[in-house]
Amino acid sequence: MSPLYDLDKNPPLLPKRIDRLYELANNLWWSWHEDGRRVFRSLDYAQWRTSGHSPVKQLRDMGYEKLEAAAKDPAFLELYDSVILKFDTDMSGEKAWCNQTHLQEFTKQIAYFSAEYAIHGSLPIYAGGLGVLAGDICKEASDLALPLVAVGFMYPQGYFHQRISAEGWQEEIYRQLNFNESPISPCAWPEVCGPLVPVLLGERMVQLAVWQVRVGRVNLYLLDTNVAENEEQDRNISARLYGADEEERLRQLIVLGVGGVRTLRMLGINPSVWHANEDHTAFTMVERLREEMEKGVSFGQAVEGIRASTVFTTHTPIPAGHNIFPVHIIDRYARNFWEALRIDRETFLKLGQYDGLEPGKFSMTALALRLAGQANAVSRLHGQVTRKMWHVLWPDRHEGSEPISHVTNGVHLLTWQAPELRDLCHKYLGQDLLQEQSHPEWWKCIVDIPDEEFWEVRQLLKTRLIHAIQDRAQQRWTESGISAQQVVAMGALLDPYALTIAFTRRFTAYKRPGLILSDIERLKKILNDPLRPVQIIFAGKSHPADLESKQLLRQTYLLAMDRSFQGRIVFVEDYDLHFSRDLVRGVDVWLNTPRRLQEACGTSGMKASMNGVANLSVRDGWWDEGYNGANGWAIDGYQGGGPAEEDRADSEALYSLLENEIVPMYYDRDRAGVPHRWVKVAKEAIRSISPVFNTCRMMMEYTGQLYVAAASADDFGYPGF
Repeated sequence: MSPLYDLDKNPPLLPKRIDRLYELANNLWWSWHEDGRRVFRSLDYAQWRTSGHSPVKQLRDMGYEKLEAAAKDPAFLELYDSVILKFDTDMSGEKAWCNQTHLQEFTKQIAYFSAEYAIHGSLPIYAGGLGVLAGDICKEASDLALPLVAVGFMYPQGYFHQRISAEGWQEEIYRQLNFNESPISPCAWPEVCGPLVPVLLGERMVQLAVWQVRVGRVNLYLLDTNVAENEEQDRNISARLYGADEEERLRQLIVLGVGGVRTLRMLGINPSVWHANEDHTAFTMVERLREEMEKGVSFGQAVEGIRASTVFTTHTPIPAGHNIFPVHIIDRYARNFWEALRIDRETFLKLGQYDGLEPGKFSMTALALRLAGQANAVSRLHGQVTRKMWHVLWPDRHEGSEPISHVTNGVHLLTWQAPELRDLCHKYLGQDLLQEQSHPEWWKCIVDIPDEEFWEVRQLLKTRLIHAIQDRAQQRWTESGISAQQVVAMGALLDPYALTIAFTRRFTAYKRPGLILSDIERLKKILNDPLRPVQIIFAGKSHPADLESKQLLRQTYLLAMDRSFQGRIVFVEDYDLHFSRDLVRGVDVWLNTPRRLQEACGTSGMKASMNGVANLSVRDGWWDEGYNGANGWAIDGYQGGGPAEEDRADSEALYSLLENEIVPMYYDRDRAGVPHRWVKVAKEAIRSISPVFNTCRMMMEYTGQLYVAAASADDFGYPGF
């Protein structure tokens, strides 16, 4: 392996008594265990913060004297020993809290492929919700001791960091990841000196280095083309996440799919189940087809063979969101595929084409659906939309009977629920949170928590969020000399006592970030009420090539700088994984306003609900299942018509809910300042959402409904061609 980085992966010098700290730092298990984080915080809190909460960097930067002092501190040693014991127990492989028969008995290897993974901010190889889901799946697989291995891309430059100019325009900044300060290591190959993995791209052979990330019991393998053996034009294939260049994007997908399969084979890993997350991963199926053909079987037999063990998850209800490439670009690389499969060009192209697709195009989702034995959408409503969208692949079936199921997404409870709130649950509900997290009966006891204690924790989380935002604004002012107006726009005047609404997600037109801003004068009356003030926090990135969403972002930012709003509209730049945890825990209301049937699922609202944050959302994606009339609010104004009518009806419904229900309820307090009606909604959000929309339930469904069937090597009658 010859990556083009200045590598020094030798561990730092540590006192023998605490010499497993570096091992712990290099396994992201600590990132979702509060005691694991506390170990590193208590070493040196200032360095913990300046390291960006990266223990690997922290340990490399710390002086030996401080480490030696910690090794002699009885309180620290007690914490250290307890965490190491818990870590070793979790790594043992025992399914400590899994009492589901199909999980206990499932021992077949699962290979999970995704284009991005959001596990912790110290490894920034993610852009948004797709990566967060993939990261949560890895964590839950570790918790449940599911035999899962994950494959993705290294992305040395990751996704961009966001800065907003004084004129409101998003600026993209790319930073090279320092491999020596990140929880990654060169892949532990079976041989002493690991090989490079070869992938043929057109006429050139590209070599891949492989990095290994330990996510509890799960190994995540990341592919990297930046090696000396590659030509300069190929070294940057894996440099950035979701680049704008179409051909470069196709090359990435080929490298991920083909290179990922070959990596697992070279590691001696032969999965029984292959789970392809979104159409970015479709070339895994093509590479496995090639492997089957090498056994001397016919093309039809090879297709049936890989279908049997393949699960494909689609996340995109919008046709424009799928990867569709011009055939003339596909032709530059696909000859290697159709020749290896012993089929002609037309037969290969038909795998990615269908009636109604623009001529001369090739759909990666169609390719995946044709080669996967089982497919699923990510919410009940998304399943209905997806079956209708892809009915064209099964024209002989009745509409609605297409073989696409759904497994509604969930979120990882230990990652997203605030420790303070979890401690409160333990105090009144017992110590079996992990064992009981998917049992609704256990969560009913949430009503027994005294309102006063519950509200005190909620206010603590909110104050922490506001301080974090103000710290960010202060830091930007210190570093860049931005204007006072920009400092206010970034949240310097946020009030911890005001009703706080968050709209924080990827900025794009279908999510309608401007819906709550559609009537400026009416909004000013709501926000600037001196007795019942309201403030709105916006955050999110626009895709570098999406000019329309950049304009929406700019309009929002300029309103945040408008003095007439008195600092009550805020835009927090560079929304990232660490900040998102503070947001879903600390705000009062989580706002979501997508156009109907365009949100596949959406998981941020689940995280908010688990923390007692009330959702205010259009009934799309997961909220269509999660809303019960008492755990938040549904924006139900739309009765039909075009987009303009939808916007008008939804904005009216949104403003009416704020004016007549939400704001009055929040400020309806007893003499001790506790809003009991509001607390009832917050508790109901936790009670109703936590046991259903978690990754424990999700992975049990994936296993019971999809993995067991895929591992049994049955065919499910997917479309021919």
